[in-house]
Amino acid sequence: MKRFLGCLLFAAISIQLHAQEKKFTHADTLRGTITPERAWWDVLKYDISVTPNFEKKYTSGCNIITYKVVQEKHPEVMQIDLQEPLKIDSIVYDKTKSLTFKREGNVFYVQTPKQKINSKHEVQVYFSGKPHEAVRPPWDGGWTFVNDEKGRPWMTVTCQEIGASIWYPNKDHQSDEPDNGASLTMRVSKELMAVGNGHLLDTTQHKDGTVSYKWGVENPISNYTIIPYIGHYENFSETYKGLNGKLELDYWVLDYNLKKAKEYMPPEVNNTLKAFEYWFGPYPFYEDGFKIVESEHLGMEHQSNIAYGNRFSGGYKGKDLSNTGIGLTWDFVIVHEAGHEWFGNNVTVNDLADLYIHESFTNYSETLFIDYWYGEEAANDYNYGIRSGIKNDTPIIPSYGVNARGSGDMYPKGGNMLHSIRHSMSDDALFRQILIGINKDYRNGTIAGKVILDYISKQANYNYSKVYEQYLTTIQIPKLQLYIDAPRSRIFYRYVNCVDGFNLPLVLKGDKDKIKIVPSSEWQSVGIQKENQYLLTPWRIEHKYYVDVELVKEMEK
Repeated sequence: MKRFLGCLLFAAISIQLHAQEKKFTHADTLRGTITPERAWWDVLKYDISVTPNFEKKYTSGCNIITYKVVQEKHPEVMQIDLQEPLKIDSIVYDKTKSLTFKREGNVFYVQTPKQKINSKHEVQVYFSGKPHEAVRPPWDGGWTFVNDEKGRPWMTVTCQEIGASIWYPNKDHQSDEPDNGASLTMRVSKELMAVGNGHLLDTTQHKDGTVSYKWGVENPISNYTIIPYIGHYENFSETYKGLNGKLELDYWVLDYNLKKAKEYMPPEVNNTLKAFEYWFGPYPFYEDGFKIVESEHLGMEHQSNIAYGNRFSGGYKGKDLSNTGIGLTWDFVIVHEAGHEWFGNNVTVNDLADLYIHESFTNYSETLFIDYWYGEEAANDYNYGIRSGIKNDTPIIPSYGVNARGSGDMYPKGGNMLHSIRHSMSDDALFRQILIGINKDYRNGTIAGKVILDYISKQANYNYSKVYEQYLTTIQIPKLQLYIDAPRSRIFYRYVNCVDGFNLPLVLKGDKDKIKIVPSSEWQSVGIQKENQYLLTPWRIEHKYYVDVELVKEMEK
């Protein structure tokens, strides 16, 4: 991992962090890298079917992987991922030929026939076994087999970081989404309802008393967001008039919560969509609809299929993460997970190390939601308040190519970085157009995080690379030192405790006055009348920018 040294203290901490860095294995590389056995084929579509057995906690099924050959010269071996203890039973190529394969941990190497570049094929991958169960979903991945409040079966999967191969075979790398969408068919006992992503395409009654429900999406979709929900569900729906026309809103809740959900959910969802279509542009998946499905765990951003478990109450499990009171006036899970439809599901990073793009922007979507409905000062209060959750324990960006996730600071610290950048621009129209542009220009794409950061700098016509470096690759909070020279009506300022070249501009506004400064590591000064010196008070600066402010009695060299 590359670290940038801005001062001696930072260097010492970097050495300590380096010593504690995780040792990665060959399995981590196979999971997190585009290997030669992955590189030559591009996923076009997944058609997944699964039959879960609640009593035995056992699953069986098939994934039909349709793909295109994208390299003329390539190994005649395909890497398909499926995590232990599940196993692949058989693989059929183009409906005619059985393929041989061998296993290496969670990877299967499949021997394929010779195939020409640009040709399209499919493999039917049959699998079965007793899958890994999630211990603490959604933070731990796997199947969940639990009873609802009435003691009846309820099942689902969570798998963002552990990977979708925890429950079905696929190319388990975020860089390759199925271009033509995916379908999920669940075969369950007739008293249960199975809900999946997108729209319900087909329902089949079987003679053995089971029912198959087939759901599908048209848009590309990340592997980990294709999710089954199985339980005693009831449905209600409405139509939202959005920027791209009529958007179908569907709510699937456990039957005993239907009345409560009908009163609670529509206003929360409509308010969220209004705010986010304003800030980010049209909801990305009009073709597949917007759906919220009640879950036993807190929530997850499954594309067009959001998991909701916040118990129909404001805040985050009844708590205000900002400690301001503002966070209790809206449903955190609905707002946060809906924000992921734009950042995470629409704009997707191709390496887990860049997960901050998903989480930092979505964390900041909470602040933007507040800004839209409550105003800028309330948004400032909220964003400042969530800093209490920043640990500054490890850098936000970890190692690449090994499926590594960085610090949880990617949520509040990343959100505060974006808030600081926004205020440094002092142009909300520009900032909003940048957010809309990201979702338009990189729609349904998988990209490197750096592409998004460079896009912001280009559109703002300002190089923020050192700002990103500071907040994403170090654990240091930049410090702004201020020295007030009252007799000369000047204020001197500089940054310390930061990387070389840190250059976050500060735009400080009052009722009538505004000043802009671009501090560096060298002392600079600005003339300012005594009555306007309040613009540079520590609280006013820290409230909008993630920096510490220190008033010094003399200017040290």
